[in-house]
Amino acid sequence: MQVLVVYESMYGNTRHAAEAIARGMEGRAATEVVAASEAVGKDTSAYDLIVVGGPTHVHGMSRASTRQGAAEAAHQPDSNLELEPDAESDGVREWLASLDEVSGAAAAFDTRRDVSPTFSGRASKTIAKKLRKAGFTLVADPESFLVDKQTVLEPGEVDRASQWGRALVDGR
Repeated sequence: MQVLVVYESMYGNTRHAAEAIARGMEGRAATEVVAASEAVGKDTSAYDLIVVGGPTHVHGMSRASTRQGAAEAAHQPDSNLELEPDAESDGVREWLASLDEVSGAAAAFDTRRDVSPTFSGRASKTIAKKLRKAGFTLVADPESFLVDKQTVLEPGEVDRASQWGRALVDGR
C-alpha cells in the first residue's frame, strides 16, 4: 500500500501529527509525508490512500490572512512560538483547490485547541468536505489532535495519531 500524507503546519504540531500518522503505518504501508506547499503536482492516483491535515484557524481551515496572523504571533518579541519554514506558503486549502479530477481513498485530520469543537471549530471537517468534492472517498471520520494553550500537542496525542494511522491502513 502506498500512502501520501499531506499537511500544513504553522508551529510544528500538525507536522508532528502527520509524521506520527506515518509512523503508525510503518510495516503496513510505504508512506510519504509532505508539506502542502511541496505536494503541488503530485500524482495522487499513484497512492492507495491520501491523508490530509492542517491546523484549525478561526473555526476552520487556514487561509492567507490566518497564516499571516500566525507568523506575526511568532515574530512578537515575547513569543516562544517557532514558525515552520513553509508556514507562510500556500497551504492545504490551496493544494486541494489545485487538484484536477481525482478518485481514491482519503482521510482528514487537524490540530486544534483542547476545547469543544463548538468553540474551536474543526479544520478536518472542511478538509473532508473538500476531499469528497474533489472526488475522494473518505475511509474514516475526520479526526482532531489536540494542542494546549501554548500550542503544544497535548500529552498522548502523538501516540493517538500513530494509532489512528495504523487503524487507517488496517481498515483497508
